Amino acid sequence: MNYEQIKYETKDGILTVTLNRPDKLNAFTGKMLSELLDAMDRADRDDDVRAVVFTGAGRGFCAGADLSGGANTFNAENRGPVDPGLDGHRDGGGLFTLRLYESLKPTIAACNGPAVGVGITMQLAMDIRLASEAARYGFVFTRRAIVMEACSSWFLPRLVGPQQALEWVMTGRVFSAEEALNGRLVRSIHKPDDLLPAAYALAREIADNTAPVSVALTRQLIWRMAGASHPMEAHRADSRAIQARGRSGDAKEGVTSFLEKRPPVYPDQVSKDVPDIWDHWKAPAFD
Repeated sequence: MNYEQIKYETKDGILTVTLNRPDKLNAFTGKMLSELLDAMDRADRDDDVRAVVFTGAGRGFCAGADLSGGANTFNAENRGPVDPGLDGHRDGGGLFTLRLYESLKPTIAACNGPAVGVGITMQLAMDIRLASEAARYGFVFTRRAIVMEACSSWFLPRLVGPQQALEWVMTGRVFSAEEALNGRLVRSIHKPDDLLPAAYALAREIADNTAPVSVALTRQLIWRMAGASHPMEAHRADSRAIQARGRSGDAKEGVTSFLEKRPPVYPDQVSKDVPDIWDHWKAPAFD
């Protein structure tokens, strides 16, 4: 697929997805959503992709929803003619974060500049967030007379706690990368030229040292257990996963390579070897 509003670039096992509307500060559109969803499907199918780094073209990460539709930007009944990719009554940002939640590949946000509205809420579903010193964040929904979206009412308090989440969302203020770090929204802050190298170094650490199927299962365990009602749910899933992985060729290679003091070469592939350990888990339907 040829993309118009994102870039899809792979190198040495790392995929870089760049939001690519720099003249609009990479404002989010239905077209961008469709391309991002396709990119995630494509990445999951490609066993050569070991990690995904997201960033923005130009001086911003994402300025939020494209407001060129004017007063009807957030009116679902009139949105279709303005932006055909976002017609219907489901929140577009939520479709993307739900897809990120189901990703089989680790995802890293390299936030290079302003990220407001869906520009920040989409990052909440990514596994690790790095910030440039130039990054600015804003959950500005109350200042546009709407509410938080992209499943952020689920993700944000789990990442930073209810008190911090409520302060940022109720005030709707734009805040610095330093405040984001202090509030545990981001992992680290970097000089602009050092941001992508830092993200790639983290992705490289995953790609060079870990079994891809184990990483895929680990993502599922962490994210799905965030909503579990009791640790027994984790015990059940852990037990199934350990049993499945313990008899795999990957596990044999992991132990053997360690004993032989050499880099591992894992045989299993995400596209066909991820075991189903979720006999009681089913994604809820939208209704």
